[in-house]
Amino acid sequence: MIKAILVDDDMLCRKALSIQLHRHCPDVNVLTECSSAQEGLTAVERYQPDLVFLDVEMPLMSGFDMLQQLDRITFHIIFTTSFDTYAIRAIKFSALDYLLKPIDTEELKRAVAKIQPKASPLHQHLDNLLQHLYHRPHALQKVALPTLKGYKMISLDTIIRCESEGNYTHVFLKKGERLLVSRQLKEIEELLEGHSFLRVHHSHLINLNEITHYMRGEGGWVVMSDNASVNVSRSRKVALLNALNV
Repeated sequence: MIKAILVDDDMLCRKALSIQLHRHCPDVNVLTECSSAQEGLTAVERYQPDLVFLDVEMPLMSGFDMLQQLDRITFHIIFTTSFDTYAIRAIKFSALDYLLKPIDTEELKRAVAKIQPKASPLHQHLDNLLQHLYHRPHALQKVALPTLKGYKMISLDTIIRCESEGNYTHVFLKKGERLLVSRQLKEIEELLEGHSFLRVHHSHLINLNEITHYMRGEGGWVVMSDNASVNVSRSRKVALLNALNV
C-alpha cells in the first residue's frame, strides 16, 4: 500500500480527492487530511508518508513554502492546483506530477501509477512534468473558480474584472456573464498573479487588457470593456500607470 496524506485548505477539495482515491486508486491508503501547510508538516513527521497530495495556494504558507521548511523530501509529491502556471516551480521540487482542479479521475490514476516500488530517477520525474507542461494548450489557460455549486473552469481571457463583496468575489466575464465566487478578492488576486491582472483598489481587481480608458483624477478611474467605471485608489495609481506604460 502507498501511504498518503492530503494537504489542502479547501475541505470540499480534500473530501472529493479522498473519495476519488478510495474508488479508483485502491493501492493508496490516505492516513490523514490536513487543512493547512503547518498541519502538513506535522503529519509528514508523524506518518512518514510515501506520497503527499499538496495544494499550492493556501493561506499563511503555500505548498511550496511548506516543502522549503523540510531538510529532506523523502516522499513523492503530487501538486494539486487551480492554475497550471505552477508547473515550473513544481519541477524544481522534483514533483511526481501536478493536477489541475477539479481533478480528473483518469489523470489522477495516471499520476498515482507513476509511483514505483523504488523511487524513480530525478530525470524521469522531470521528464514526466515537462511532458505534462508542454502538452497543455497555453492559449486556453483556464482557472478553476469555486462557486456555490462547485468549480467552474474559466478562460483567463474572458475575465474582465473582479469586485469584492466581503468573503465573496463577483467575477465579471465577457458576454455579460457574472459569477459569485466563494473566495476573498485577495485569494483571487494571488491566483491570477503574473497574468495581466492588477489590484487597483481594495475592492477591485482588473484585467489590464480590458481597459478602454483611463480618466485622470486624485487616483482616477478606468473604464473597462464592459463599460464599467472602476475607481483607482491613490496608493495604486502609480502601479497602474507603470503597468500601462504611461
